[in-house]
Amino acid sequence: MSAKGLFITGIGTDVGKTVAAAVITKALEADYWKPVQCGDLDNSDSIKITQLTGLNTLPETFRLEAPMSPHAAAYLQGIELKINEIELPKSDKPIVVEGAGGVMVPFNSKETYLDLMVKLNLPVVLVTRHYLGSINHTMLSWKVLKEAGLNVVALVISGKAHESTESYFAKQMEMPFIRISELKDVSSETVAAELERLKTSIKALLG
Repeated sequence: MSAKGLFITGIGTDVGKTVAAAVITKALEADYWKPVQCGDLDNSDSIKITQLTGLNTLPETFRLEAPMSPHAAAYLQGIELKINEIELPKSDKPIVVEGAGGVMVPFNSKETYLDLMVKLNLPVVLVTRHYLGSINHTMLSWKVLKEAGLNVVALVISGKAHESTESYFAKQMEMPFIRISELKDVSSETVAAELERLKTSIKALLG
């Protein structure tokens, strides 16, 4: 892993990014950073990560009130997000950066999270979950990241195994997989248990 950290993105919403971020942040003893938080400001992803890991989180660059795509939430507040206003925070530790939604989520009428990932130039972890259509979403996300010149270092599969899908991924993608269980009860205890199961493999792949 780059000394600076890594970027966790997903193939869409509700695929397990925040749980993956918690487990990986804890495994690497890293700082956590969410550049843009949209909605749930009193129970943000940064707050959740602190509760789940007990580790430091770095302040968001933008905090938007509406639980919408960043460009839409910003529009409601009369502002325009610009990627040139976002810089990786300074830290003595690696930083685990978590995106929002998927790779092409818009910041404004021209820029997307892909542009932010290119700017930060961190190794990328792509999070997927098995559902009808997820192969298409996973392959499209992976190809867009690769075509942008980003180093996709691992695919996190959130939830149960699906042999035929994962066999296809293995033939198409030259990168390791990490399986993180779908936690029915997401708590510091269940994250710690998942970390104990995966710590060695995560550190070997990303440390």
